[in-house]
Amino acid sequence: MRFSAMFIPTLRETPSETEAISHKLMLRAGFVRQLASGLYIFLPLGWRVMNKINAILREEMDAIGAQEISMPVLHPAEIWQQTGRWDAIGDEMFRLKDRTGRDMCLGMTHEEIMTWLASREIRSYRDLPQVWYQIQTKLRDEARPKSGVLRTREFIMKDSYSFDVSEEGLRKNYQLHAEAYHTIFTRCGLKFSMVESDPGMMGGAISHEFMAPSPAGEDEIALCDKCGYSANVELAVSIPVKNEPKEWSLEEVHTPDKRTVQEVSNFLKLPSSYFIKSILVIADEGPVIALVRGDQELHEKKLAKVIGNHRPAQKREVKEILGVEAGFIGPVGQTIRIIADTSLKKGEYVSGANKPHYHLRGIKAEKDFSPEWHDIHTAKAGDLCAKCESALRVERVIEIGNIFQLGIKYSNPLRAFFLDENGQEKPIVMGSYGIGPARIAAAAIEQNNDKDGIIWPKSIAPFDVELLPLNMNDPKTVDVAEKLYADLTAMGLEILMDDRDERAGVKFKDADLIGIPLQIILGEKNLKEGLVEIKERKTKEAVKVKVEEVVERTTSLR
Repeated sequence: MRFSAMFIPTLRETPSETEAISHKLMLRAGFVRQLASGLYIFLPLGWRVMNKINAILREEMDAIGAQEISMPVLHPAEIWQQTGRWDAIGDEMFRLKDRTGRDMCLGMTHEEIMTWLASREIRSYRDLPQVWYQIQTKLRDEARPKSGVLRTREFIMKDSYSFDVSEEGLRKNYQLHAEAYHTIFTRCGLKFSMVESDPGMMGGAISHEFMAPSPAGEDEIALCDKCGYSANVELAVSIPVKNEPKEWSLEEVHTPDKRTVQEVSNFLKLPSSYFIKSILVIADEGPVIALVRGDQELHEKKLAKVIGNHRPAQKREVKEILGVEAGFIGPVGQTIRIIADTSLKKGEYVSGANKPHYHLRGIKAEKDFSPEWHDIHTAKAGDLCAKCESALRVERVIEIGNIFQLGIKYSNPLRAFFLDENGQEKPIVMGSYGIGPARIAAAAIEQNNDKDGIIWPKSIAPFDVELLPLNMNDPKTVDVAEKLYADLTAMGLEILMDDRDERAGVKFKDADLIGIPLQIILGEKNLKEGLVEIKERKTKEAVKVKVEEVVERTTSLR
């Protein structure tokens, strides 16, 4: 392709209100434009990258026996109502009525529709296993779209679904997808981790996420470099570093106007790890006190798995229910349900005395209070790995893919049954597997950029080579450029030739901004000596080669 014929609207200035590097560079390099909040147009360069990624997805899905189909984006409500997700999902789902008044929605995922199809077409165990996939538009009414294409309201997803006769078959397909995902992300040039995750609204017993490290990520994962343990912090289990033992007797300590752990910690000159945070929440079944160590944070989702839906108590409610102001509550003497983090089982602690301006020192679990024990703290860097007790580290990451063992969650309500070899009717055992192509593109930019612009991994770059004839008014430069363009194209390489009548500086800036892996630079001075410069965008290393050797050298570098 010729630069002059392509729509590549590069920008010199960084657009305002952009935070993620990928967002800034995709706008500046002319890969995308924003239509509205969470809605993006992929311009020619951006769409070429998406097609490269989708081609890799198709190759690897086909390699594990998956078959591509295409499902509608518009769904009738009753299918989602059968599984209960019509009500469970809430405001993230786009809902509408058709002209007859029938409730419809725009698909944010396709478990229901795939299961609906399977329920009508799969009859016998002889029809199984099946794996179907699609690369399709999804819509989700995100409350806070941000970070460019990382968090949008409309996006493209590769979603595949496995259908098996048994849990054993599901585990096999799950493993096949895990291996395929490793291959896909490696081919796309990404650094990534596969981590344990919370199935969330998808349901099922087991799930994993594929995470690409990036400061722009909205998730965090806990990692152990010694044993390889990895999990989303929503699920991660850790052991807080143990305190030095204390020999305290149970006694009240006057703590005037000191309410927070930090305030009392400073006042008593004790590390916050010797304190118990007592947090009153209001669950559907009534008030509950949650306890975590003073240097830890309560994990809302972990607590929700124990007590269900809940919210923090208001200050007024704390006083009404416990008879003391927030900041002075503690577990001793309480009559309501208490959920304590397992890290509090051993040791002596300080917490509120349930009396204004006083705390209790020397509290011991089971001796002074008897809670229900659960892991409800958020794993953090420096905590110990629950498997090998080495220090954990925490990384910010972009979620680029996920896999779920759904089991029969969708098969039962949608009656996706089959007859086994004994003629017995059984539910199909399912798995669900998703990848976000735009997230792959954004993660690739986040992990591969410098002060000058994008550095695309070769496999997903919009072009293989950018040809830079620096003077389009020089007949020799033009002749050599045209011949190289033809010869390199004949070798199967995708070439972008900057044939614009622009200054060399403009061409160099745009080339580095766009980030095509190889640059072939044709300058008059070098051409007089029969030489051309080949430069790698990533290393910025350049070599001069004879014109007649350019094709061979370029193909070897590619």
